[in-house]
Amino acid sequence: MRKLLILATGGTIVCDHTETGLRPHYTVEKLIECIQPAARKHHIEGKTVMNIDSSNMVPQNWLSIAQAIADDYDSFDGFIITHGTDTMAYTASALTYLLQGLNKPVVLTGSQYSLIDATTDAIQNLNDALLFACEELAGVFIAFDGKLINGTRAIKTKTRSYDAFNSVNFPSVAVIKHNKIRYNEAANNVFFRSDTDATGTPAALNIATEIEDSVFVLKLFPGLNPDIFDYLKTKVKGVIIESYGIGGVSSGILDLASKVRELTEAGVAVVVTTQCLMEGVDLDIYEVGRSLPREDIIYAKDMNTEAIVPKLMWALAKGSTMQEVKELVETPVNGDIQEHPETHYYF
Repeated sequence: MRKLLILATGGTIVCDHTETGLRPHYTVEKLIECIQPAARKHHIEGKTVMNIDSSNMVPQNWLSIAQAIADDYDSFDGFIITHGTDTMAYTASALTYLLQGLNKPVVLTGSQYSLIDATTDAIQNLNDALLFACEELAGVFIAFDGKLINGTRAIKTKTRSYDAFNSVNFPSVAVIKHNKIRYNEAANNVFFRSDTDATGTPAALNIATEIEDSVFVLKLFPGLNPDIFDYLKTKVKGVIIESYGIGGVSSGILDLASKVRELTEAGVAVVVTTQCLMEGVDLDIYEVGRSLPREDIIYAKDMNTEAIVPKLMWALAKGSTMQEVKELVETPVNGDIQEHPETHYYF
């Protein structure tokens, strides 16, 4: 028997129909009712941390969720977080960085349809999340449509279908079918509990209590006015640039590369990633990549934007210099970066 805590944050899974559209309504008690057969086998408790549409999720909410886990960390074997699908991947990534030393499973789940809908996927996803939370796992994950995905590798790719999430540049950790779990050997080497951390120190939870949310995501497109960089230089502390392909940033008529240099010289942390979903960036291949101030910018490597955003926010709050911020973002955390991104495994 496991002792599990469900932390409810809202989302479609607890929505009800109103005159103004679907809105979070049902409580964590209703969620526990939905998994009564499984609940009889384990000790399950629930708390409502917030009850919002995940489109309204903000970084301060991430801190609240992390604190809720920390408050009960010693009292439970695993945690399930019910969450809206639209920003679930951001929250899963954020919790990975905020909960350093996590040695228990934190499993986020939700649904594409409300638990009161006849076609709901809520019950299956809840039960799958519960089973995963009973495993000897360590880390933050998303359980959805029979898959367990590393929290920093999930991307929502569909707006209506049950299989809304994909694991990008990293294999799914496990799949579940008929309540039977099958792990992917290529993915699970870092996701099981250990009495010590990588340095041999006894495992202990270390929660971050601050985050710097003054960041901006800029997606390049042909014709982008370079003046936007002048505005950002005085308004934000970090900019994530979604470049073309493997790391292309215009250096021709619209000289964006020089504007990137101005940002770094002004003390703004600049992360360069790609608009492509897979295989990451490499600024050494093309001239348009080499024209960037490569010694100052932060390489996103094969991280996805949903992970880069909270990681940069976490690093800006933790690092005291731009070099420290750069090192924090570029250092792999729980499989968010592959050392050899040219080799990818799929389940």
